Amino acid sequence: MMNSKCEIMSSETLPTTEHARLRVPRNVAMLGLATSMFLIVLDTSMVNLAGLAVREGLGLSAAELTVVVNAYLVAFAGLLLLGGRLADVLGGRKVFMAGMAIYLAASAFCALATSVPMLIAGRIGQGIGGAIVVPSALALVLVLYQTPAERTRALGIWGAVTGAGSLFGVFLGGTLTDLLGWQSVFWTPVPFGIIGAIIVSRSVPPVPGRAGRFDLLGAITATAGITALALGMVAASESGWDAPSTVAGIAIGLACLVAFVIAEKRSTHPLVPLGVFRRKPVVMASVVMMLLGATLTSLFFFLPGYQQEVLGMSATTAGMTQIPIAVMIIVGSAFAPLLAKRIGLSRAVPVALVLLFAGLVWLALNPATSGLSVHLVGSFLLIGGGLGLGVVNAMATAVRDSGEGESGLLSGLVNAAQHLGSAVGLAALAGIAIGAAGAHGDISFTTAFLGEAAFILLALALSFIPTASTQPDSACAVTH
Repeated sequence: MMNSKCEIMSSETLPTTEHARLRVPRNVAMLGLATSMFLIVLDTSMVNLAGLAVREGLGLSAAELTVVVNAYLVAFAGLLLLGGRLADVLGGRKVFMAGMAIYLAASAFCALATSVPMLIAGRIGQGIGGAIVVPSALALVLVLYQTPAERTRALGIWGAVTGAGSLFGVFLGGTLTDLLGWQSVFWTPVPFGIIGAIIVSRSVPPVPGRAGRFDLLGAITATAGITALALGMVAASESGWDAPSTVAGIAIGLACLVAFVIAEKRSTHPLVPLGVFRRKPVVMASVVMMLLGATLTSLFFFLPGYQQEVLGMSATTAGMTQIPIAVMIIVGSAFAPLLAKRIGLSRAVPVALVLLFAGLVWLALNPATSGLSVHLVGSFLLIGGGLGLGVVNAMATAVRDSGEGESGLLSGLVNAAQHLGSAVGLAALAGIAIGAAGAHGDISFTTAFLGEAAFILLALALSFIPTASTQPDSACAVTH
């Protein structure tokens, strides 16, 4: 028997709305939505492993390859908040389908690219599509699962799917690159996206939007700020931190972000109502997700290069040896709701960050100079477990108490924080690591890994700040 405050819908059906009274198997709808996240993570993971092949095939420097990767991240991070707002105002399913169409078309364009500008344009298109797909899909998940306990479990599934995408990505990315060339990694997500879109269109009833307008000025200033910051930091890798291009990029970026805050204060329909930042759980989770994003993205950017250039592995071998990370992300994501229920989200997040920090330091100090080693596998296990636990529980901290009409906003906000960290963190670490190497085009991988450990140490310190929501997830435990 459940009390009225924790009463939930049947686990087999979607919530009933005024415009959607169709009873649909909820697990089928979740499958379609999770497939969208799977394909985006799959593609990102494969592209990282194909990075060296792309660099050699198109004659790129390390800094230019960073621009190709960041073209996607900047578009993704800059437009995620708008994507979440679109989902709230226009309806999640409609926005999801539009975003998926953009993403798949851009993926095909990347596969057909014959020059750096074409590839960068395709990656920007992928970022735009992903920025629409991810918050709208997560908003629909939060409609499917409406109590805090259910949402924590659903986000555990979401995180496990992310880990599965990484697992298949590291397995397929190196193999496909070696056998079929780097273009194949952009073709692979297309069938997954088509399948996911068909499932969602058939299983998720249309969710009505809410009245409102779009904050175009907010979207422009946020995207311009993130873009300028990232480009300024990438410029540092080639020109130095005191170069005019570096200083100008960072200054313009900061000015645009200040303009974004001013625009949000004055807007009657802000992209991000600034009042949301008075919620300590949301702020803490967003900052932690930002630092996790900086760590995760830069790790999987630098790691394949480290394995191939320093340890002498092929792309296929590099991918296969990353499987322990992906497996532990799945395990950590599945275990995250249980840990949160047992000790509470406020304690579960620091536990995850300690594991991740230990793994990154171990990786940075790896004494091996070739091939696979116990040190490498051990660090991978800690890193994967820490990422799985950390991402799921930080996300749950931010969105578990979202109210009606806030699911798109909060999911977009926390995803935007993660990908803002990804874009700016990768650019900053690339500038530092390339500069530390000295020789043109080389990377100091030890410097990069220690920089990632520093990000996580900062996140760990912030995670101890008390928030208003400290109770374990067991408060609304549900039995099936």
